[in-house]
Amino acid sequence: MSIRRIVVKINFLILKLLRTRGGISILLLWLLLSFLLIFSIVLHINNDPFKVDKPFIFIEPITSYYRFHHSNFKRDWHDYELIKREALRTGPGEQGRGVYIPLEEQELASKIYVENKHNGLASDKIARDRSLPDTRPSACRNRTYLNELPSVSVIIPFHNEVLSTLTRTIHSVFNRSPPELLTEVILVNDHSDKEHCYGELEEYIKEFFDPSKIRLLVMDRRYGLMWARLAGARAAIGDVLVFMDCHTEANVNWLPPLIEPIALNYRTCVCPYIDVISARDYSYMGIGQGSRGVFNWQFYYQFLPLRPGDQDDETEPFQSPVMMGCVFAISAKFFWELGGYDPGLSVWGGEQYELSFKTWLCHGQQLDAPCSRVGHLYRPRPFLENLNDTNYCHRNYKRVAEVWMDEYAHHVYDKDPEEWYPLEIGDVSYMKSIKKKLNCKPFKYFLEVVAPDMLDKFPPFEPVVFASGAIQSLAYPKYCIDTLGSSEGEPIGLYSCKSENLTEFEFRQYFILRQHRDILVENSNNECFDANYEKVSIFHCKFTQDNQYFRYDVDTQQIIVGPKRKNKCMDLSESKTIIIAACDAEKITQKFH
Repeated sequence: MSIRRIVVKINFLILKLLRTRGGISILLLWLLLSFLLIFSIVLHINNDPFKVDKPFIFIEPITSYYRFHHSNFKRDWHDYELIKREALRTGPGEQGRGVYIPLEEQELASKIYVENKHNGLASDKIARDRSLPDTRPSACRNRTYLNELPSVSVIIPFHNEVLSTLTRTIHSVFNRSPPELLTEVILVNDHSDKEHCYGELEEYIKEFFDPSKIRLLVMDRRYGLMWARLAGARAAIGDVLVFMDCHTEANVNWLPPLIEPIALNYRTCVCPYIDVISARDYSYMGIGQGSRGVFNWQFYYQFLPLRPGDQDDETEPFQSPVMMGCVFAISAKFFWELGGYDPGLSVWGGEQYELSFKTWLCHGQQLDAPCSRVGHLYRPRPFLENLNDTNYCHRNYKRVAEVWMDEYAHHVYDKDPEEWYPLEIGDVSYMKSIKKKLNCKPFKYFLEVVAPDMLDKFPPFEPVVFASGAIQSLAYPKYCIDTLGSSEGEPIGLYSCKSENLTEFEFRQYFILRQHRDILVENSNNECFDANYEKVSIFHCKFTQDNQYFRYDVDTQQIIVGPKRKNKCMDLSESKTIIIAACDAEKITQKFH
């Protein structure tokens, strides 16, 4: 039948319908249903999870948590039966203990470590649903939360992750989340090229998880973290989106304290406390006191101490300027109101700054929840060699700066003008239109209200330093203090000076004594000397002095540790590591210049 005959036929039917009793009402209903059908088709096509480059059209469901009034009644959400069972578990990795690799397997372990940047063999020896220590403040065990909380979609992107590590993440979510809150877990395979990320993973999912509550999306090529997260968010149906890295473990009763602040105010983003899973032996270590996330003007993530009044109760959430980004919760309504992630961000990097900035500037708030704990495995980023893109991170940062940092963006660019100013970043008009539509505040608000102490600790222009360069031992003149490639908490010591006349510095031997009275490791990610347990190690700079308080006595040539009344100085052990001892102006091993 030709198009012309179809049109004629439709006109005939409409005229016939209009002549019948009630024909106009029927016609209007027919037109409405036709419109709804066409709209739903267009919406379905536009909101396809894999069409990440298209702006998502969010329509709040009629069943949305935020469309209804809820009681203030609270309940205890702990699963005491699970807690009791887990307390009795023993075996490799149980209770968060590390795993020892026997000598005959260490060659294999090293090979796996090099490939994955963590000890996948140790992970394979641990139960997928292992028990963890309760690292929360003790008062969290008595906290109650709203009886009615929003539904949750957990989104976990992955690329070539070790199967035991990935599935342990999934088990921790299912086992330690109230089933009435957990709507679904969405796994997003960012085009892995390892076979176990397909058939073996699919079979595991079928065997161990409720198929009605877990979905697996597979990207058609490698896009990176942000696009994988966006694909999962576009597919999600929960009121709250929880984004998790694929090498994390949710701890006891983690979900209610994470989402209650969002139930009270949908324009809230909440991060759990991030505990540490060792990449070497999979031991699980809780963090102590909380801190506030910020950044320096090279876009390195940094920490600030809590301010007076930030947290009067150790169980209460507190405001944090910038999220870490590995695990966080946000309402779907607010996430899409903010435009989701900038689809121009590629691979990895900058996404935590973008979402943090626009949360605060566009009438929201960001909190850290001490009673919600999730362990995260920290490792270098593997699997990037096949992307043929070496500058994605700086390009992402500049997109964020151009949209959200206003006149302060040039402070970032001025740190390395040849790198930043010529960098092409593509079109940012979509995110700028979101900023204008939401009438977002200027970046000055972030610096003056959200993080007013950031400029004191991380000024755009570093003040004149007290001293900088190598630190030479007078006891061993050919040796200088060296970080020795140590990880956080490991002692530093002496190593052969890189330059006989100390005019050429190598980053492991170049230090700055700053106005904060700390000693910064130059060209590090904000690492400082840290005096702890009678040794000196490297730790992130705290700006609170305490165990990072150092002074140099020009007359005695000693480096004084802490207040002078404590009479402690840096000294050398027999193995030439840096230790802390009682000051003795006559002792040659305490003299440096």
